Amino acid sequence: MHARRHPLTVLHATLLLAALAALAPRVSPAQPRRPADRYDDTFRKYSKRYFGPAFDWRIFKAQGMAESNLDPKAKSWVGARGVMQLMPATFKEIASRNPELKRIDDPEMNIGAGIAFDRQLWMRWEGDSIFTDARDFTFASYNAGRRTVLNAQDEARASKLDPRRWPSIEAVAPKVKRWRHVETLGYVRRIDEYLRQLDDRGRIIVDSVSARGGKR
Repeated sequence: MHARRHPLTVLHATLLLAALAALAPRVSPAQPRRPADRYDDTFRKYSKRYFGPAFDWRIFKAQGMAESNLDPKAKSWVGARGVMQLMPATFKEIASRNPELKRIDDPEMNIGAGIAFDRQLWMRWEGDSIFTDARDFTFASYNAGRRTVLNAQDEARASKLDPRRWPSIEAVAPKVKRWRHVETLGYVRRIDEYLRQLDDRGRIIVDSVSARGGKR
């Protein structure tokens, strides 16, 4: 004969299982891919191509957010176009070295050219800035032109500051002639802000930004 289970024993077991289930860590469901994430594979692809597989591709997505809000149809008053807001002359120069990048208005090619341009600038700044600040110098040059940032370095030297450190450039920026420094410094900061709004998979965190990347 089978021993009869006491009803209280069954109740205790049920309560125990319920308590354990409540204490178990909850796994958050993966966020679905939204419009702002549709170019993630492209950012990954060209980041790997031009900067290597270990480089954080999300940095370039954050740059695209700062440039155009990831809008492939964006156009600036000076003629910059696409997700990465490239000038046609700049795109043409980049495309001359990368023949697969044929159309500035193709979002993937625009992103590819933008990251290729970042790489070109980065390589120039590797020897003219400390490693931890190379990214800031690169993005500032992307926005304002390398010559402008070189002028800022000259001003930093004149002010007895280390020209290879980005804080030095920030300090002397108002002294640099014909530089809309507020725009450039804000641009560099915005990229950092947007990067903080991306999770470890590069998805925009729902609670902090809208589907298109702007703050709620």
